[in-house]
Amino acid sequence: MRPAIFLDRDGTLNEDVGHLDRFERLVLFPWSLDAVRLLRRAGYAVVVVTNQGGVARGFVAESFVAEVRRFIERRLADIGERLDGHYHCPHEPHATVAAYRRICDCRKPLPGLVRRACRELDLDAGRSVVIGDKWSDVRLARAAGARGVLIRTGYGGGQEQAPPTDLRPDAVADTLMDAAAWVLRNPPPGGR
Repeated sequence: MRPAIFLDRDGTLNEDVGHLDRFERLVLFPWSLDAVRLLRRAGYAVVVVTNQGGVARGFVAESFVAEVRRFIERRLADIGERLDGHYHCPHEPHATVAAYRRICDCRKPLPGLVRRACRELDLDAGRSVVIGDKWSDVRLARAAGARGVLIRTGYGGGQEQAPPTDLRPDAVADTLMDAAAWVLRNPPPGGR
């Protein structure tokens, strides 16, 4: 089983613009593709795990979430890279779209997306890292048995200023590239 890097999408790979519903609003951070390449070349699987509550609220079509995934994959292919997986949760308990109205185990910070990825891709959560711009990403790391890095892009700078009393990240980094550097300096127990 391989270790993985589980990445949040909005605020981590791309600018967080609220509910991303049009391509003209999609802006990848300039370091995102290189950070993915660096982590994959170091032996990590790289998997996106993202809540997409805009689907449940009717703001975003689930097909558009898939289009964004394909766009990111094409950009990575342009530099000879790829994602190992991409998982999203479209559910919310109080969704306006009835088909997505449910309590599920895949909505971060619950670990359903990470567990599914581990099963399907033969990944070791205990040797993995979750990177994201919200405390829910760090909480996901704890729930999955992984390490968690909070980054200051997206909501991260504000989140850092209001830490929960019961949660500490393994690291705080300015960007995804800085988080990747931390991962490489702090390999998982048992190696990569």
